[in-house]
Amino acid sequence: MFHGARIAVAPLDWGLGHSTRDIPVIEALLTRDARPVILADKGPLALLRDAFPQLPFAVLPGMEVRYGSGRSQAWAMARQFPAMLRSIRQERHLFHAVARDLHLDAVISDNRFGVRADHLPGVIMTHQVFPFTPLAQGALRRLNRHHLTRFHRCWIVDEPTAPGLAGELSHGQQLPSNARYIGTISRMRPDNGHRGPHRIVAVISGPEPQRSLLEQQLLAKLQQVPGEHVLVQGQPQRSGEEQRGHVRIVPHLAGDALAALLAGAGLIVSRSGYTTLMDLAALGRSALLIPTPGQEEQEYLGALHQRTGRFLVQRQEAIDLQAALRWKQPQATATSSGAPLLAEALADLAALVQRRAATFVGR
Repeated sequence: MFHGARIAVAPLDWGLGHSTRDIPVIEALLTRDARPVILADKGPLALLRDAFPQLPFAVLPGMEVRYGSGRSQAWAMARQFPAMLRSIRQERHLFHAVARDLHLDAVISDNRFGVRADHLPGVIMTHQVFPFTPLAQGALRRLNRHHLTRFHRCWIVDEPTAPGLAGELSHGQQLPSNARYIGTISRMRPDNGHRGPHRIVAVISGPEPQRSLLEQQLLAKLQQVPGEHVLVQGQPQRSGEEQRGHVRIVPHLAGDALAALLAGAGLIVSRSGYTTLMDLAALGRSALLIPTPGQEEQEYLGALHQRTGRFLVQRQEAIDLQAALRWKQPQATATSSGAPLLAEALADLAALVQRRAATFVGR
C-alpha cells in the first residue's frame, strides 16, 4: 500500500500513553509496506525503541510538563502555557530539519501540534477534540480546533458512536472538517484468562511529581495487604527490578509481558488515562482507577466510567485497597473497535502519499 514510504510517528511525551497507543499504528504501517521512523524523546523514545529496535529514529524533544503536587493543576498549567506555545513553534522548526534529513514522505503526530510541514501529508491523532481545561475552556477549545485543522487529517481515537470511551472529549458538535474516527486501539491482546500469582498489579506513569506521589502511596499501602503484588513504575528508561517485602517493583514491561500480568491479576490499579482505558477494554478487564488530582480529563473519564459500573474510582488521597479487593468486579468482554477503521484511515493516508509522489514526478 505505501510502497516503502517513510512515515514518521511522533508521540506526545506527557507520560507513556501516547507512545503505547502508537504501537498498533506502527505495526499496521509495517504490514502495509511503510517504513516508520520514530520521532520522540526520553521515556516515549525508550519505549518505542524497545518495541521496534529495528526502526530508524530521531530525537525530537518536546516540552517537559510538570503537574502541581496539590489537588488543583490550574496554576501549574497556566504558568506553563506560554512555554507550551513556544514549544509548538520550536518543535515545528526542529521537525522541518528532521523531515529533510530523513527524507520523510508523511507524518503521524500523536497530539504534537508542531510536528507538521505544509509540504508533507500530515495526520494529527487525538481523542481530545473538545478538551477540558481549568481556565478559559471556550478559548482553548477554539485554539485546539485551530491546530487540529492545520493538519491534512485528524484521526480521532475513539468509537464513532457516542459516548465511546472518551465521551464528551471526542464527541460533540462541529467536528473539524478533516476529522474521522479510527476506533479504539491498543497494543494489548486478550489472554486466556488464566489467573496469575499476583493479587494486585499497579501500573503508574504520567508527569511528575504526581507519578512519584502515587508510587509512594501505593508502595506503603501494598505492604499492608497480604499476598504477592507488582508495581510497574512506567519508566522505560530505567532498568533493574527490586523487591520490597511482598511487592515486586518493575520499571517497565513490554506489551505482551504487561498484558499477561494484567490479565492474571486479582486487582488492577492504574490511573484513568485514556490509553489505559483502551488497554483495559482490549483485555476485557476492570480496574481501580485513581485519577491524577486536578487533571480534569482523568477526573472526567473516571466519573464517566464509574457511572457505567465498569470501573471503581478512588481519590488519590483516599486510596482503600482492601475496599477495592472486596468490590465485585463486573464481567467484561475484550473489545477493540480500531482495526477496520484504522485500516480505512491508513488507506486514505497512502492515497495522500501517492498523490504527493505523483506531483513530484510530474514536475
